Amino acid sequence: MKISTLCVAALSTAPMASALVLNRHAPGSYSIMNEPDKRELLQDIVTWDEHSMFIRGERAMLFSGELHPFRMPVPGHYIDIFQKIKALGFNMVSFYVDWAILEGKAGDFRDDGIFSLEPFFKAAKDAGIYLLARPGPYINAEASGGGYPGWLQRVKGQLRTDAPDYLAATDNYMAKMGAIIAKAQITNGGPVILFQPENEYSSGFNTQFPNKKYMQYVIDQARKAGILVPLINNDSFPGGTGAPGTGEGESDIYGFDSYPLGFDCANPSVWPANHLPTTLAATHERLSPGGPFSIVEFQGGSYDTYGGKGFDACSALVNHEFARVFDKNNLASGVHTLNLYMIYGGTNWGNLGHNNGYTSYDYGASIREDRRIDREKYSEVKLEGQFMRVTPSYLLTKPGALSTTEYSDNPSIAVTPLQSSQTGSFFVVRHADYQTRDSATYTLKVPTSNGTMTIPRSGKLTLSGRDSKIHVVDYPVGDHHLLYSTAEIFTWQKLDDRTVLIVYGGPGEYHELAFYEKYGKMNATNVEGDRAKFQSTGEFTGMVSWNVSPERQIIQINDIVIYLLDRNSAYNYWVPVLPGGKDGSAYGSSIMNPKTVIVNGPYLVRSVDVRGSTLSINADFNKTATVEVIGAPKGTTKLSINGKQVPYTTNLFGNWEAKPDISFPKLSLPSLSSLSWKGIDSLPELKSTYDDSKWTSAQNYTANSFAPLENNTPVSLYGSDYGYNTGTLLFRGRFTSTGKESSLFLHTVGGLAYGSSVWLDDKFLGSKLGDPNNSDANTTLAIPKLEAGSKHILTVVVDNMGLNENLVPGYDSMKEPRGIYSWRLTSADGTETKVDGWKITGNLGGENYKDRARGPLNEGGIFYERQGYHLPSPPLDKLSSMSPFTASKKAGISYYTAKFHLDLPRDKYDIPLSFNFGTDQASGRYHAFLYVNGFQFGKYISYLGPQTEFPVPEGILNYDGDNWIGLGVWAVDEGGAKVPSLELVAKQPVLSSRSVVKLVSMPSYSRRSDAY
Repeated sequence: MKISTLCVAALSTAPMASALVLNRHAPGSYSIMNEPDKRELLQDIVTWDEHSMFIRGERAMLFSGELHPFRMPVPGHYIDIFQKIKALGFNMVSFYVDWAILEGKAGDFRDDGIFSLEPFFKAAKDAGIYLLARPGPYINAEASGGGYPGWLQRVKGQLRTDAPDYLAATDNYMAKMGAIIAKAQITNGGPVILFQPENEYSSGFNTQFPNKKYMQYVIDQARKAGILVPLINNDSFPGGTGAPGTGEGESDIYGFDSYPLGFDCANPSVWPANHLPTTLAATHERLSPGGPFSIVEFQGGSYDTYGGKGFDACSALVNHEFARVFDKNNLASGVHTLNLYMIYGGTNWGNLGHNNGYTSYDYGASIREDRRIDREKYSEVKLEGQFMRVTPSYLLTKPGALSTTEYSDNPSIAVTPLQSSQTGSFFVVRHADYQTRDSATYTLKVPTSNGTMTIPRSGKLTLSGRDSKIHVVDYPVGDHHLLYSTAEIFTWQKLDDRTVLIVYGGPGEYHELAFYEKYGKMNATNVEGDRAKFQSTGEFTGMVSWNVSPERQIIQINDIVIYLLDRNSAYNYWVPVLPGGKDGSAYGSSIMNPKTVIVNGPYLVRSVDVRGSTLSINADFNKTATVEVIGAPKGTTKLSINGKQVPYTTNLFGNWEAKPDISFPKLSLPSLSSLSWKGIDSLPELKSTYDDSKWTSAQNYTANSFAPLENNTPVSLYGSDYGYNTGTLLFRGRFTSTGKESSLFLHTVGGLAYGSSVWLDDKFLGSKLGDPNNSDANTTLAIPKLEAGSKHILTVVVDNMGLNENLVPGYDSMKEPRGIYSWRLTSADGTETKVDGWKITGNLGGENYKDRARGPLNEGGIFYERQGYHLPSPPLDKLSSMSPFTASKKAGISYYTAKFHLDLPRDKYDIPLSFNFGTDQASGRYHAFLYVNGFQFGKYISYLGPQTEFPVPEGILNYDGDNWIGLGVWAVDEGGAKVPSLELVAKQPVLSSRSVVKLVSMPSYSRRSDAY
């Protein structure tokens, strides 16, 4: 994922030696490159030509969405998300791997428990989804360090270059992760069909760029680990870096990223001028004409920052209208591999996010963070995905020049043709001013196999504001020839005794479609409704015309049955794939236009299957509904919905209709304010008797090449110098007073929106409040009158908001430290008092982290975290009766915990739960850290927001048993603070056919003998 606010340098490329790829795809004669003798055949299952990818010899449009398993700590939810993506008509998912959570200590690679990718691969295959693996080693991804583990801050060489110590640091991870992915390749029966080495390697600063030896090294790491599938890259902008033919370090397939609308969630209704790309096709032809046009990341949402407007605003920015206009603009450009970033965002649990984002990674994506699919964008993308899945002819078209005069009678309408002499044509229509909210009427003059025609033949077409349409010409519908359709196609399916075609339009629009049948007379019958009109328009043609309304119209012409829907009605239709192929897998009988069943009515259809005479449907419902089955497979006579046989009736046109028993529970959730809360002061460091002998003593040098020690700074107070790479940091420094000290200067660094607080002995001096625009700050605090010769301790708390990403090689921004750059304790005349004996702590054990089940990033360095009190079943005898809803009355950090019970009908219902903070600012300013059964699932800054609702998934929450909630509250003002309210809230339960979700491993508290 590219952060648009970073500047990137110009690219330069030079052709050198070649990388390894295939020399020819299986079924035909399309040459992949001009000099195949320079290529080595590694496998023959996944191939490509200049038009598209092939999988097992079948030409395929790869329509994909991005999701990240590391942002889903409950593997039981993988299949749920994959099924929701499959239901869109997509056939691929792209995923990053986060090195930082797998190798928290150099050489200690762990991929067990929730970090294992095997359940992810299995779920993808079970759902019939192919995978594009993107393990880095650098991923960006709005992850802490861009996926780099914090110990890389101690590597002297430049990151993302061929510096020997950096390359050596990546070897263990790339060998082990490469082997894991290699085992899951399609060549071994797995779902992985593409592999991306590195990520967005597109510019450099103060270093050789492109560093071809570096990129070749990463490629060689992958190949040595057993990667055989094609290698694809993703340029962060179309600069041509690593394109085939550029020599050493080149990819097999070139791709780039595109985020045309940017990330201004504060102004979600604004589409800036000149942000719709209009030269994509020409760019592809210039950079990589021998391979399929691939956009490896296309905007599917937006990130947000502390102090931002929240992900509902980001969803409004990149909404269904954006999908209609911008996605179809990509299709108009001839893209044949398209990955939407993100399709599902997930959660930055356990400190895994970078410093320019907060806990939620909802991203305004089609699927919400809590896995709901009620955003209209999900439904719009489904219309596009299902259309592309039944349209293999698109893959052999070439985009023509956009025109406002050649095809349309209205110059405010822009038309891009995609044409082929063999497979028909597509005309993508949008407003010339894509920003407009005004509607426009138009007709089109288009070439057809029956001559040039003006369509519609009567009336006008209407294009609403911020809309786009794809009109088809000479489009094959099974054995039928659709001469044209002004309505958009959702899907079609050839059944045993008829062919079904489903088209849709916007509210109130006039539409036409016409068939050309060379053999036999056309006989038309209105099957449902009487508003669709049929007329013969020539010897072999017949036309249907209608005005779109919420009441569907069905008309049958010979053996083709046409469903005429309004767009909102089309949202309710699903086209699940029947298991097929030699092994009856979920991939179906083919990639493009597999055998399916069409189902109308449910909230979601996950899958269908035929067993004997029974058609089984797995579906979800968020309200009562009639289920209509269109095209029940031949030989089926019984209907099962979610494992229960359901009676059905057959309507006049042969569809099954059933009314499953649908009801919803009345939920009872605990009142969090009524729980028996226990708590503890979590800054015992302020007591004069506190023993910090087990803390780490500061050293007089730093290993950090990005930030050498400032002048007159005698020791390093950088967390990662000591293995403290995550969470809150604490520092203690000592001095003997001269009696004249008047001020303390601190230059702290914690990442964007970080906070810090300082105490002199047990006296609060002040806080630096979080600022979303600054990752470091200078703070000057007043020192009270001290007695000469008296000894004192300064205690400084600095939050680590996540490490910077490292987008631009050579800059090494990931190495920006967390901690304290410098300090000065001075008197009014400028005389400085020496502060020494500095000690530092972070998470207990640092890189030798204690909680192996929850990983290296979940814990910070606050007292209750070091002790493990945030884990389930803490030692209540060491805690006191305290409530987070009672004001602390002083600055400091307190920890609160309580047990609560849930008894929810999880066997039948999917019930999203979240913890919601109240926003009463009169309660004082504070930072909060939310833990659920030991997992950190929320960092909340009361005075910044915007996130106040923190979803926590089932599997972390025990829906049928006891749970422990923990809350660290850091009051940053002299008067203290309280949490005004915290509620456990449920969304609408969904009657679901999903797989039962198992609890993840969540070890309870056990005494840590080395804790301090």
